Amino acid sequence: MNFLEAIVLGLIQGLTEFLPVSSSGHLELGKYLFGINPEANFYFSIAVHGATVLSTLIVLWQEIAALIKGVFAFRMNDETRYTIKLVISMIPVAVTGLFMQDVVDKFFTGNMVSLGIQFFITALFLGLTLVIKPRERQMTYFDSFVIGIAQALAVLPAISRSGATIATGMMLGNKKTEIAKFSFLMVLVPVIGANILEMAKGDVSKEGTSLFVIAAGFLVALVSGYFACKWMINLVKKGNLIWFSLYCVLIGIFSLLLGLHVF
Repeated sequence: MNFLEAIVLGLIQGLTEFLPVSSSGHLELGKYLFGINPEANFYFSIAVHGATVLSTLIVLWQEIAALIKGVFAFRMNDETRYTIKLVISMIPVAVTGLFMQDVVDKFFTGNMVSLGIQFFITALFLGLTLVIKPRERQMTYFDSFVIGIAQALAVLPAISRSGATIATGMMLGNKKTEIAKFSFLMVLVPVIGANILEMAKGDVSKEGTSLFVIAAGFLVALVSGYFACKWMINLVKKGNLIWFSLYCVLIGIFSLLLGLHVF
């Protein structure tokens, strides 16, 4: 991977991690178009995912600090209840990661037909928010578990994690002003945990990208992720995700045509 490719892929990761169009799917597509070997750029992927985690921490640091302060008050308050919901939402993806990782890994092999189908699933999630519009209410513990199931489904590369979780929350009637923040907070621990596990079993000798190139991708992903996170939180308040749904249909068609070797 060269410097320019790192910049482009870092920008893709930063923007699409928070927009409901799937960052992993776009990274897979980008690597396919650039002809990049995923095994030879293992730590680059870890770095850019870490960058978007850091951008989330920067944007939502006040909310995170308030949750920590509330939990360590050692009483059942709003912050403690919210934290319990976050923990509940992490259960499905933890189970998936522990028991189905070998199955999930098979979807990260550059199969463009599979990728296209997954983009269509993301489009379906987003499109359903235009049809299913219940009255807004507070999120329940059960809601957080259902949203967690959506996050577990999004371990597949082109099913958007933010798209699936935000759309599911909206269809459950959760408040638009809160669901985006919940979606971005619920992924922090799973992503950090997954990155640590991946680094532990990674092989440094296979890394084909220089530290300078990895650092460039990290910085671009961090800055673009910061602005994308803030924009998405404001966008969800309006509740209109149709343009992202249409985009996922188009990128899904493009991926299918690549997989069928039309181009």
